[in-house]
Amino acid sequence: MFGLIGHLTSLDHAQSVARDLGYPEYGDQGLDFWCSAPPLVVEDIKVTSATGQVIEGRYVESCFLPEMLATRRIKAATRKILNAMAQAQKLGINITALGGFSSIIFENFKLEQIRRVRNLELDFRRFTTGNTHTAYIICQQVEQAAPQHGIDLTQATVAVCGATGDIGSAVCRWLSHNTGVKDLLLVARNRERLDNLKDEIGMGKVMGLEEALPLADVVVWVASMPKGIDIDPSTLKQPCLMVDGGYPKNIDSKFNHPGIHVLKGGIVEHSLDIDWRIMHIVAMDVPARQLFACFAESMLLEFEKCHTNFSWGRNQITLEKMEQIGAASVKHGFRPLLIT
Repeated sequence: MFGLIGHLTSLDHAQSVARDLGYPEYGDQGLDFWCSAPPLVVEDIKVTSATGQVIEGRYVESCFLPEMLATRRIKAATRKILNAMAQAQKLGINITALGGFSSIIFENFKLEQIRRVRNLELDFRRFTTGNTHTAYIICQQVEQAAPQHGIDLTQATVAVCGATGDIGSAVCRWLSHNTGVKDLLLVARNRERLDNLKDEIGMGKVMGLEEALPLADVVVWVASMPKGIDIDPSTLKQPCLMVDGGYPKNIDSKFNHPGIHVLKGGIVEHSLDIDWRIMHIVAMDVPARQLFACFAESMLLEFEKCHTNFSWGRNQITLEKMEQIGAASVKHGFRPLLIT
């Protein structure tokens, strides 16, 4: 059995979903309530592979909200993730994906040092961040969507915002090694990590965001931000492809401009319908077919009977592992979302 640990994008989103699901008393509650709410098993799921294989899974809502980080409620945020992981392990789930901020919180606050949750010893081999599959899908989106919008990657400049993160660094490795991209602009907060990444991949320029955006033909957004940022579209190239792999999204959801094409990054489409509610809750355009690539990673590992923490630790994603999970993704009927 596979598991998915997720969270909603904001307090407003959580209140709205609670009302929609028939819990109006939760819909009026503030952040303090959500800080104390326990994890919930929301849904049982069945997924059918393009090969005909059928697997079962469960979705665990952590009740974490990005506002907990924005208001420095770190203990509440970490408790949410650890409790959700403990819940998944108690259910006997073989491999569980830590979606969205779940993996970021785990890594940034070194939760691997906290192995015991009450009377349960966490087995980290049962969990995966899903970042390898997410990085692979984002790279496929860049490679396949850029030509559709008149962008030749061999002549293009690609800016990666969040370049030193787990997904961002993997995207930089792939683009520098596999695509012949003309130039990479590396954007992140930590200069030492940026310099190390530049040395590792053997190309790129370290820049600030405001300096990099006007130069980029393609922008990959994979920064860890509790809320989106506003961008002046008049400062961008046209055409410009923006692949937004953040959750919540890095770019304001209302961002729209002729000649600038915003793609939902890290999203896959499955070849067969999945009977579930959770992708309706996060407003996927085709919720029966579309899902986060990080969630799909746990499905792929269950399909392949590879019950291990495939994506784990910062900057451990190799090109070989991206190719491996990519081959499984194609085999079982997943493809990158390419509709802007």
